Amino acid sequence: MSEQEILLETGTNEFEILEFHINEKAKEENKLEKNFFGMNVAKVVEVIESPNLGSNNYSVNPCFLGTIPLRDAVLPVIDLSIWLGMERVKHDHENIIVTQFSNSVQGFLVSGVVEINRLNWKDLIPPGNFIRKLNTKSIIGMVDKGEYFIQLLDLEHIVSDLNPGSIEEQWKTKVKTDKAYKVLVVEDSPTIRKMLEKNLVNSNFQVTITNNGEEAEKYLTDVKSQAELKNKTINEFIDIVISDIEMPLVDGFTLTKRIKRDTKLQKLPVILYSSIITDELRHKGESVGADYQVSKPDMNQMAEMAIKLIEGRQANTEN
Repeated sequence: MSEQEILLETGTNEFEILEFHINEKAKEENKLEKNFFGMNVAKVVEVIESPNLGSNNYSVNPCFLGTIPLRDAVLPVIDLSIWLGMERVKHDHENIIVTQFSNSVQGFLVSGVVEINRLNWKDLIPPGNFIRKLNTKSIIGMVDKGEYFIQLLDLEHIVSDLNPGSIEEQWKTKVKTDKAYKVLVVEDSPTIRKMLEKNLVNSNFQVTITNNGEEAEKYLTDVKSQAELKNKTINEFIDIVISDIEMPLVDGFTLTKRIKRDTKLQKLPVILYSSIITDELRHKGESVGADYQVSKPDMNQMAEMAIKLIEGRQANTEN
């Protein structure tokens, strides 16, 4: 997968998804209905053929199909159709999509893989009323392909739901700030949003939440207007921005680039985070001016680093 990956220009608001499908029985007799889904290519390691796994009656969760050997590792496999409440029609050449994110590696069983799509985050439509029968918490957006929609999955939500408490335990921190610093959190996943907010509130931060980069830009525009109207500084309204990288409408790289190019906002510290901060992602974050970058398995460092950046900026201002 890495050899074929298209290197995207930083701050262009573009991303890639791996499109795949899960087959169900159609209402018409002897016909299949293909349901199309997508996941971020950055989280995909490889695609392999399924060894025809059956359901594991001994598993605590029916989604868990057991494990398979993968080179020098053992790969847990999750049946996406069961998680999504679908009755998959089995066939002999199904695929397992091997993924890595948030310090875990797992495979997702699907009916088949279609292709990689290069998209703009603005192409991603919020789920809204389009999705009724599926678990909407695991769908972060939809892409209109003309003849059908691709539903983009929130993989972190799926994995954390199957192993409740695992991610939240990793994020615990004992750091507290004496002053209630004001932080803008930008995150599209309800699961991650909730855990990050809890983490920061426990560290004595005042937290404002927006669901994506576009909402964050609107909020920051309003902050600038309020500051000008009341003859105050930006820092009296907000101390730091903490943002996910992969988001619909406007991604974290693009948001950071626009903040750092804005003369009134550019001194605001920005922390970017993602499931895995690779060398390539780190380079992209640096190129748009991010002050710090952290991977989700290391989110327990978030509050501590936010405090250091805020107080470091204040010290520089005083000098």
